[in-house]
Amino acid sequence: MVTLPVMYQSWSHITFLHWRFPADLIQSLLPPGLTAERHDGSAWVGLTPFLMEDVRPPVVPALPWLSRFPETNVRTYVHDEQGRGGLWFLSLDAARLPAVAAGRAGYRLPYHWSAMSVRVDADRVAYRCRRHGRAGISGDADVEIGEPVAPEALTDFLTERYRLFTVVAGRLATAEVEHPRWSLRRARVTALDQNLLQAAGLSADAAPIAHTSAGVRVRVGRWRWC
Repeated sequence: MVTLPVMYQSWSHITFLHWRFPADLIQSLLPPGLTAERHDGSAWVGLTPFLMEDVRPPVVPALPWLSRFPETNVRTYVHDEQGRGGLWFLSLDAARLPAVAAGRAGYRLPYHWSAMSVRVDADRVAYRCRRHGRAGISGDADVEIGEPVAPEALTDFLTERYRLFTVVAGRLATAEVEHPRWSLRRARVTALDQNLLQAAGLSADAAPIAHTSAGVRVRVGRWRWC
């Protein structure tokens, strides 16, 4: 539970695309104090495009343009020396420059400003991402929404994460995130053209495991030193 949130958000029309990677490779991308978590013998990396909505700090109303925008994250799964599991972000792309600046300044997260869109059409979702100032770095995905998925060990490992890690002033820090459990559905990827993982130092040639969700409402806590 986040008792004193510093930010409210909704993560809507989200798709989770996941690939296996050798744990030693992912470990090489992490800062001291974090260890790559394994499931079924592998580390995992996710590409998660979604629509950010209702973004606001406490007491302030959401603003129509500023509070609603697409975002795409490249993330992996880690734990710290206290055994607390969470997310480590390899990159985050967002379509609003103020959000990029706030994420970089407030949480020292590797945000990038990008031209992006999320288009929802019945049981299909199309995501588009073009990173500004970095010619050729993009992430496009088209998915079809399938049947509901019952919770299982793998989906819990990949999606039920309530903590992020970052590095502030050279020290490991963490922030808690509160939201309901994900209500997941299977997703069929009909088109995927991305090199966001490659830009983060990874190569993903196999087809990803894909899930999607209508979304959750989120409360974000302030960061603290680990």
